Amino acid sequence: MHSAIIFCLLGFAFAAPQGQGLVRQEIARPQPALILTDERISGDDGAYSFQFETENGILQTETGSQGVSGGATVQGTYSYVLDDGSVATAEYSADENGFRVQSPLVPVAPAFPHPIPEHVVNNIRVAEELKAQGVQFDHRGFRLN
Repeated sequence: MHSAIIFCLLGFAFAAPQGQGLVRQEIARPQPALILTDERISGDDGAYSFQFETENGILQTETGSQGVSGGATVQGTYSYVLDDGSVATAEYSADENGFRVQSPLVPVAPAFPHPIPEHVVNNIRVAEELKAQGVQFDHRGFRLN
C-alpha cells in the first residue's frame, strides 16, 4: 500500500510542468498612435458625422442619416499607410441595399471564362418572369403558390 502511494507521488512529481527549455518571447507592441484630429457632430434627427486622423496616417470620415425606407444610410472613407509607404484608401456606403466598398485593394472577380449556354439564359429569364408574377419557392425549389 505504501509503495503504491509512493509511486503515485513520484508519478505526480514527474508529470508536473518543469519549465525547462521554454523560451519566453516578448512581442514588440507598437506604441498607441496620437490622435491629431477628432471631430464628431450629431443631429437631433439621428444624422451624424465624424472624422479622425492619427499621427501614423490613419484617416476616417463618415456621415450617417436616416434612409428613405427608415433604415440608416452611411457613407465614408478611410485610409492608412501600407508597409511599403503607399496609402490605401477605401470608400464605402451602407443602406437598404447592403454594404458596398470601392478600393483598389479589393480583389476583382475574373471574367466569366466562357459564354453562358442558351438554356441557362432561358432558365434565368423564366425565373425572373415568375418572380415578377409573385410566384414563390421554398428552400428546395418547390413552388409554394
